[in-house]
Amino acid sequence: MRILLSNDDGIYSPGLKALKNAVDDLGEVWVVAPDIEQSGVSHAFSLTGPLRVEKVQLDGCERCYAVRGTPVDTVKLALREILPDLPDLVISGINRGENSGVNILYSGTVSGAMEGAILGIPSIAVSVASYLNPVYDPAAEFTRKICPLVTDAELPTGTLVNINVPGVDAGEIKGVKITHQAESHYEEEIEKRLDPRAQEYYWIGGYNVLNHNGSGSDMEAIREGYISVTPIRVDQTDREFIRVMKGWNLE
Repeated sequence: MRILLSNDDGIYSPGLKALKNAVDDLGEVWVVAPDIEQSGVSHAFSLTGPLRVEKVQLDGCERCYAVRGTPVDTVKLALREILPDLPDLVISGINRGENSGVNILYSGTVSGAMEGAILGIPSIAVSVASYLNPVYDPAAEFTRKICPLVTDAELPTGTLVNINVPGVDAGEIKGVKITHQAESHYEEEIEKRLDPRAQEYYWIGGYNVLNHNGSGSDMEAIREGYISVTPIRVDQTDREFIRVMKGWNLE
């Protein structure tokens, strides 16, 4: 089995290292990832500048490449130029911080996996639900466990598996739940600051907020100490609202 690993935290991130160590013996593993952190870039890719690629040493890895670009850039290059043939599986992660609810739309980690799913390649995005001092090994081992299930499942083109794992030791995780994406919004905290030249600049931060109790959702599962596994897809059409729009008499 040929596996492509990527992420948005950068090729030298501890989450990617833990993931590679966990799946290394499953087959031929390739690592193609951004050379620096690219968190929050969603599905952006480069149209107005060059992409530079450098082969790097990553724990003796002979198939590791750093790309000066976004997560989607890295997957596009890997699938079209770097790998000899398409992989059997794309895994993006392990991200530091959860990618649940509306965060899925902003996530470079999820978008890296989505690029694989668009081409019909079984794809996984995996994150730990902790930003400070996350524990990666449980997420890495769970991802290894689910790999054959994903490759054998015949996922529809455009569908990927999004995994969020509590960022704690394995013994503290209560179990696994199949979930849906929570309805949430990002509560922005925009701070205005001054640089050393007394020029104003802004720093955007914030946090993910549930819009209701979120029963059965990814955010609910994570907050209760469970691993969340969610099938998500490229098609974002609101089919129920189509019926309403047909009554708008637009012609």
